[in-house]
Amino acid sequence: MSNRWRNAAKAFRQTGRSAAEAFRQTGRSAAEAFRQTGRNAAEAFRRTAGNVAQTFRRTRLTSAVALTAAFLMAAAAVVPGQTGYKAPRAPDGRANLNGIWQANNSAHWDIEAHSAAPGPVSALGAAYAVPGGPGVVDGEIPYKPEALAKKKENFANRLTLDPEIKCYLPGVPRATYMPYPFQIIQSQKHVMLVHEFAGAVRTIYMTDHVEAPADSWMGWSNGRWEGDTLVVDTRGFNDRSWFDRAGNFHSDALHVVERFTPRSADTLTYEVTIEDPNVFTRPWKMSMPLYRRVERNAQLAEFRCVEFAEEVIYGHLKKPGSE
Repeated sequence: MSNRWRNAAKAFRQTGRSAAEAFRQTGRSAAEAFRQTGRNAAEAFRRTAGNVAQTFRRTRLTSAVALTAAFLMAAAAVVPGQTGYKAPRAPDGRANLNGIWQANNSAHWDIEAHSAAPGPVSALGAAYAVPGGPGVVDGEIPYKPEALAKKKENFANRLTLDPEIKCYLPGVPRATYMPYPFQIIQSQKHVMLVHEFAGAVRTIYMTDHVEAPADSWMGWSNGRWEGDTLVVDTRGFNDRSWFDRAGNFHSDALHVVERFTPRSADTLTYEVTIEDPNVFTRPWKMSMPLYRRVERNAQLAEFRCVEFAEEVIYGHLKKPGSE
């Protein structure tokens, strides 16, 4: 090979090495630039995210404070149990609760939560079976231990001990959620609650408040208005009525406070506070809606159940062999 070709080959190799080195240097510079750009972008993203998070926290705190303030203002302006519904007015300007009302639940079987179960008379099969229900009591009934034992005894012997079976007056609040309607008749001085079952009647005294002159099945009721809510304070009970068919009971120290609040044209909210230091460890509550009977010519029917219970009450007095 001539010197000219050897010199040309050498120059070509030198040029290739220079080009490769330049390429490697350019690649390292580009990679470093890319990494620096990535670091800058990540730092910018972190700063932006931090600012957004801080802004979100401030906005959320401001919104929470505003929402809490609005809630407290609304709560301060509303009587407990009342809704935004404005009921029609009676002649005296009070909420008009007149009408025929009825509960639609299984509380007359058991005011506490319960599952469906066989009825106490097996011969009746499903016709007298107990429907399940979520209950109307807030939590559990706070029985004293000895009182809970008596409640269980009542349930075991309900066919002979339940006062409903003998057509005794149902007591309060049981009369309100039995499977029979009742009528509210309202005036300025008195509110009457007339029940279909056993013809039970309650008089609520709105002005002349006195203590119960004697103990009775339905107690002695004094009433007042809190906004559109009728509040009924009842004492003076005997100890013979139950709260339901499950044996829940009370003593003659029972004190009942009821609240009837209109929630729509055809519904009331019914809230009850029960207090009886002889049976319960603390006061407890129940609540439920009541529904207006809106069918044509709605009225209370006669349910004179004494004649249906004569055999249960007086059957043991029959002479042997008599019809």
